[in-house]
Amino acid sequence: MGKVVCKHPGMKRESGFLYFVDKNGNMAKAQMSRGGGKKKAKPKQVVCHKCGIKRESGWLYFVDKDMNASMTKMAKPGSKKKKAPKKKVVKKKPATKKKKR
Repeated sequence: MGKVVCKHPGMKRESGFLYFVDKNGNMAKAQMSRGGGKKKAKPKQVVCHKCGIKRESGWLYFVDKDMNASMTKMAKPGSKKKKAPKKKVVKKKPATKKKKR
């Protein structure tokens, strides 16, 4: 899917945590919030591994399922799929009434 930037073969995912590449280019994790209860303090992010990735603009950095930091090209805004051209609608003539004999 993406290009692997930094490999971590020995790391395992813990359930209930969100893994991401932070602003400094390090792999971090934060506890996921569940339920609609009272708002707690902002969850703290913990650095799992110091990768030191130099970020480039136009790229999305993420942690894949093998716990590797990867990057992929971001979708350009406004580049949606082109719509198919509309078909011409042909108007039908009203049916003529048959005469009774």
